[in-house]
Amino acid sequence: MRAESYYTAGQFALIRARFFRKPVSCAAGILLTILILTGLFASFLSPHEPNSAGANRQYINGPPQMPKFRDQDGSWSKPYLCTFEQQLDRKTLRRVQVENCEKKRYLTWFTRSWEYQLFSLNLGFTQFTLTSDLHLFGIEKGQIHLFGTEKAGKDIFGRTLHAIWVSLSIGFLALTIKLTTSLLIGGISGYFGGRIDAVLQTFTEAVRVIPSIPIYLALAVAMPDEWSSETRYFAIAFIIGAFDFPTLARRLRTHLLAERNQEYILAAKLSGSSSSRIIRRHLIPSFLSYIIVDTIINVPYIILAETSLSFLGLGLSEPVNSIGVLLSQAQDVEVQQSLLWYYIPVVFFVLMILAFVLVGDGLRDAADPYSEDGR
Repeated sequence: MRAESYYTAGQFALIRARFFRKPVSCAAGILLTILILTGLFASFLSPHEPNSAGANRQYINGPPQMPKFRDQDGSWSKPYLCTFEQQLDRKTLRRVQVENCEKKRYLTWFTRSWEYQLFSLNLGFTQFTLTSDLHLFGIEKGQIHLFGTEKAGKDIFGRTLHAIWVSLSIGFLALTIKLTTSLLIGGISGYFGGRIDAVLQTFTEAVRVIPSIPIYLALAVAMPDEWSSETRYFAIAFIIGAFDFPTLARRLRTHLLAERNQEYILAAKLSGSSSSRIIRRHLIPSFLSYIIVDTIINVPYIILAETSLSFLGLGLSEPVNSIGVLLSQAQDVEVQQSLLWYYIPVVFFVLMILAFVLVGDGLRDAADPYSEDGR
């Protein structure tokens, strides 16, 4: 950014310019965008259903199947898979999968397979649903399992992609609940002050001193077993979001207490603007950069909370695909010794958390665009 434009640029232009000067944060942002798009289009990218309907009973606990691009004689070929056949290992007396490259199965692109839902709208008297059966790739015969299969024959590749979206959507839903609660309590408390501020701050402090992990565990255990997967999904998001608002609410309150007596706020009052309009159009936008940064920084912690609950069996459970559910399957001794592809979802989980942290750190530094090193 040139010197003359630096002093006339808006708040978000300054933040954007400074953020793009951080190559690590930019790379993390690209990675995060790829992961979000991967989760959003998980059904299109998955050649098989990620549930029992798409399970391969003939390939239980099967290793990853990676496409080959060269024939046995070394010549180039279009992508293909060798046929896997079950044989009895005489040493361990267990059935293992053995490759037979004499029987090739070629990859196909933009194939028709299982049907998934793109969009659904329920108007009460009628329901509009848009579905598709188009997928990015498939295989000529049988099934393809890039990340292998688990003990029920379910495709780990498809389950991982869907788990990314489930974990992200819970994080975003919980953040929406947290942000709404923080803006409501912090905005009212900071703008009006007095007794209203005292009552709301007493409530905020009471929630803040409650340890988060024990309350998450207690409320998760209290959820009835007969609740459906969708109900538990929204309940987990509400529990995490509803008890994570105090820090942002207190910071928003402090900012509004300092800003409410500024001249531009007094001018808005004299012009006849209502209190809700002043808070919404003047006070909150002046603090918006911090709200955005705080929101992004907190996403990985919310995802970690959901993953921890599901890993312990207190959150989401089968047949829902989430990172915590997939990790809970990797606790068996057999998996730790020989079925290491169960840990492939861990790689995506670590990358997702790391990307959010690096993007959040970059935005946090960029949110102070008037510092000396921000020019």
